[in-house]
This record gives sequence, C-alpha cells and structure tokens, in this order.
Amino acid sequence: MTDHRDIVASPAAAGRPPTDWRFVRRPGWILSHLFVLSCVLAFLFLASWQLGRLHGRRDVNQMIEARENGPAVPIETLVHSDQPADQANVNTFRTVTATGHYDSANQILIRNRTRNSSDPGWWLITPLVSTDGQSAVAVNRGWVPYAIDENSSLDEFAPPSGTVSVTGLLMSTQNRESGPYDPADGVLHTLSRVDLTRYQHQLPYQLYPVYVSLRSSAPPQSGPLPEPVPTPELGDGPHLNYAGQWLIFATLTVIVYPLLLRRRARDKGVERAERAVADERAADSNNAPSGGSGDAVVGSPPAETAEASTSVGP
Repeated sequence: MTDHRDIVASPAAAGRPPTDWRFVRRPGWILSHLFVLSCVLAFLFLASWQLGRLHGRRDVNQMIEARENGPAVPIETLVHSDQPADQANVNTFRTVTATGHYDSANQILIRNRTRNSSDPGWWLITPLVSTDGQSAVAVNRGWVPYAIDENSSLDEFAPPSGTVSVTGLLMSTQNRESGPYDPADGVLHTLSRVDLTRYQHQLPYQLYPVYVSLRSSAPPQSGPLPEPVPTPELGDGPHLNYAGQWLIFATLTVIVYPLLLRRRARDKGVERAERAVADERAADSNNAPSGGSGDAVVGSPPAETAEASTSVGP
C-alpha cells in the first residue's frame, strides 16, 4: 500500500481536499519566500519613510507659520550682504523690513511663473538699494502676465520712487537642480529662477544672499500689478496617502501569498492522492488471478495429450 504520511488531510467528513506542503521546501520556492519577504520589508520601510517625511514636513510648516507670524525685524539684524548663502538660509521665512530705493534699470523677470496655478506669467525682481548705495536686496515684487516679454517696457509696473520701506518674507536663492541653464556671461533680462549668484554678476553693488518676497510697502505700489506672490502652501502633501498605499501593499502581500501557497498545496495534495489511488488500483489488478486462465476448453484435449497424439505413429 502507498505511504500517505506526507499527505496532510483533514477528516473526510469535513469535505476538504488533502494538502501536500512538501513543495515549499524546494530551492525555487525558498527563493520565492525570500523574495516575498523582502518585498514586505521594503513596503514597510517605504511606508515608514513616507511617515517620516510627513512628520518632517509638519515640523517645517510649524516653523514657517511661527516665523511668518512673528514680528518684522530689519533685514540687516539677521543677514549681512556678504554672508554666505548657506548661513543666511537659516533665516528664511522670517518677516523682515528693508529700506532703500528701487533700481528699476537693473530689474529682471523670472520665467515660467503662474498665478493660481493656471495663469502664465513672470515674477518681477527689482533690487532695493540701501541708502549708502553699497548693498541691495532683491525684492520679488510679484507676478505680471505673459502679455509682456523681456523686451517690453516695464513702465506700467514701475515701483514707487524715492525712499521705500518694504515688508516681506526672506526667501533663499534658487539653485539649479534641473531645468534650463542661464548663460554665465552677459547682462540678462530674464532668468530661469531667482538665482542670486547669477544675478550678482550684472549688478554694481553687493546683493544680499537671500531675497524678499514682498507683502507690503510704504509708499504702496501704484496698481494691482505686480501681484504679490502668495505664501507657500503649508499642507501635508501626499506623504500620508503614499504611506497608506505602501501599508496596503504589505498587507495584501502577507494575506495573498499564503493563500496562493495553500491553493498550491491543495492542488499538489489532490494530485498525489489521485496518483495513490491509481497506483493501488494498478497493484490490485496485477495481484488478482487472471480470469479463465485455468479453465479447460470443452471438447478440446489437454495440450500435452494433443502433443503426444501427434508424436506417436500408427
């Protein structure tokens, strides 16, 4: 009889097919288990990473809100014009004031800027030169429409004349991480980003390593344009959704893979049970006496008698 010790089956009364789990120990399946385990660990790591980014973003948002709502302080109390950018950036999003006169002759446009995420246009950057003329802070006066180009006159967006006091947020210079290059030489009327290092090349005074995103000025601007750039959005971003997706992937993998293994084990168990039954039937048929092999045919002499009769002569 066939040995059924490797087949693990529930009682027949339960109506469940037998299962055979021996395949899970084969090298190919062991690699499959390790691969699935590595996927689950990777999914959990990515979920944790996204949650970490979410907490980091919330901390930054709280810092920005606290700085924006803090009292405005003179820019020179926080940053020096000859200070390295990496040191000056620790004061970004602080509300500051600056006083001087606008240098309209050296203002530039920043390309590919939108209003309300839909209206294409430019940012208009104008240097605010200090009273001694030795330094200046770049002021992002706001958004203007694409109806103008780099060769158009910007007189309709002229800043207030004379001594002006501005209030706004300190913002860090924008270095190139991707996108188009700006020529390193020459006087440019447009830039791809608020790159203060490149802007400095064409100015006759020392530029602060950070710029001011305008909120108000005294005297105020004469018209509705340029329109001040809104405060950066302080939402949570997509990190919580991404973390949830990775956790769902990990959960589904933990649930589905054992179910697939169980189904495979059932298929293997059924196949082995069917082979066992077939083997038993074959063994029984081989051990059974051959039907009619010992019966003599009526009217026919035994084979030995017939041979003898043919061999004896008259």
